[in-house]
Amino acid sequence: MNAVAFPEVRLAKGRQKRVRAGHPWIFSNELQMSPETKSLTPGTVVAFADAGGGSVGTGFFNPHSLIAGRILRRDGGPVDGALLESRLRAALFLRDRLFGRPYYRMVHSEADGLPGLIVDRYGDFLCVQINAAGMALMQDTLIDALRAVTGSSAILLKNDNSTRRLEGLEDEVRWIGPEPPSPHILTENGVEFRLDLGSGQKTGWFFDQAANRALVASLASGARVLDLYCYLGGFGLSAAKAGAESVTLVDRSQAALDLVSQTAEANGLDGLCDIRKASAFDETERLAAAGETFDIVVADPPAFVKSRRDQKSGARGYRKLARLSASLVAPGGLLFTASCSHHMPLDQFAEQVRRGIADTGREARILSTTGAGPDHPVHPHLPESAYLKAQLLQLD
Repeated sequence: MNAVAFPEVRLAKGRQKRVRAGHPWIFSNELQMSPETKSLTPGTVVAFADAGGGSVGTGFFNPHSLIAGRILRRDGGPVDGALLESRLRAALFLRDRLFGRPYYRMVHSEADGLPGLIVDRYGDFLCVQINAAGMALMQDTLIDALRAVTGSSAILLKNDNSTRRLEGLEDEVRWIGPEPPSPHILTENGVEFRLDLGSGQKTGWFFDQAANRALVASLASGARVLDLYCYLGGFGLSAAKAGAESVTLVDRSQAALDLVSQTAEANGLDGLCDIRKASAFDETERLAAAGETFDIVVADPPAFVKSRRDQKSGARGYRKLARLSASLVAPGGLLFTASCSHHMPLDQFAEQVRRGIADTGREARILSTTGAGPDHPVHPHLPESAYLKAQLLQLD
């Protein structure tokens, strides 16, 4: 398979500069969309060329998506199992260099040269999310390459997110290979967490916050901790293990809280934990009305801004959450708050946090501004892929 075997898709005149400079995406309005081009199967591997026919790269093409082109390679070489296996090995080498145990995000899409692909590793098991039509067409080849590289005994296809629908892909959740017993056990910060990979959020566990959970836990000895949007208790139970005096964990999902309870009991932490099923906004207002305060408050919500049109309402949400959370921080205590909305830039998020704290009339200082861990690398031309941003603050 070589460049001449691929259908050719040309960019509009003068629209090649950005992709030639290294950007991995080509948008639909940058392409010449002829009837023949529009008829190509979504996910077809094509040779992208400038208006004069000069090559700009080979990649996936989807005529029905805003991100119409995803560059895989610049040299016109084959797009096959060998290419996938080579890039998977490079991604695995990096993670094994960064981490001592096989629990991490192994593939982070474009940043690892594998557009539209997320792979989280849980020891012998992999959780795979395919978010591009081209990668979906190569699914069988991809599974073979993953097995060859990792020797994984079972792979969960966790294809049930909204990004797939933008690519015209249907939802699919199924195991390839023997399904492991549930709940699955993951050890982090000395806690053996219980996970349900099949029905959990996203890929089951938020590896992106691992370093931030360790940071908060390192400050938790003797502290009263409130963990809002706790999900599986990553922040709160890590704090409990690190010597917190008490931990209150709040989430709306009963299924998640059941796993929190199992984890707390299995680790001998249940006596320290108050587990509550409630809306974070409702519970913070109730706690504030009752005059309760905590030494550490963690507010790690789901994305408030899921598209650009949500920016104004999402900004108000982050400001409100910062105000309510800050009102529960004891004098001299800490607030850790985060946003996983890639449509909410760091400067705008930080501004809403500043405003929310100012609404309480309190003074604060930023101790740390962080993002995702190094297993979630950022593509230099895709700053929006630095989706996670967080701040740790001390309040007077």
